[in-house]
Amino acid sequence: MKRTMPKAIYFDAAGTLIRLTKPVGEHYALVAARQGLALEASQLTRAFREIWREMPQRPATGQPREDDDKGWWRDLVERLLARVSPGIDPLDRDTFFEAAYGHFAEAGVWELYPEVEEVLPQLAARFELSVISNFDGRLRMVLEHLGISKFFRHIFLSSELGADKPDPFIFHRALEVSRLQPANVLHVGDDPERDWAAATAAGLEIFKLQRPENSLRELLPRLRVAANG
Repeated sequence: MKRTMPKAIYFDAAGTLIRLTKPVGEHYALVAARQGLALEASQLTRAFREIWREMPQRPATGQPREDDDKGWWRDLVERLLARVSPGIDPLDRDTFFEAAYGHFAEAGVWELYPEVEEVLPQLAARFELSVISNFDGRLRMVLEHLGISKFFRHIFLSSELGADKPDPFIFHRALEVSRLQPANVLHVGDDPERDWAAATAAGLEIFKLQRPENSLRELLPRLRVAANG
């Protein structure tokens, strides 16, 4: 079946456009070291991945969530510390959380995937681009640090729309704000459930990003964008 050329493209953020410069546990271990705490990076990485999967899915509210989801992250970090170092003093846990929360918005913590700087300008010349992410307001600082925020008309955040992928509601709200129909939007992401299934359920066409098998460069021939822009 012939594809309809989209008017706009939505991009997932982490895992699609950006990635951490080091494994997540190394970042937490660095923050801990600054607080005088010795935590093992590989243990932190394993525990973080386990807890991330265990965190309960929040129901869609359609309203900006309290405190830009900072309370949700506090709960995650509390669980993380309880799993890897349960004896840490409550005051030290609070200090650690505040430092970690700020750390993940700092320059140098995130980096672009190699092809992003090549692909985004070419797409931005032809399509309306937006980000739709299960992130909070810190993502705007991250994208600004990395020099790509200028390419996006909208940055849709789960903390502000009151819904998380894979709930299709987040896509419905983004479409409403964009004043676009589902058939006019292509969603690009790397997660089978949160991106592919959720966007499909909302009526959007999808591009399945599966590194290293493909990359964002494959969007150019699919959308008939010339290599020279």
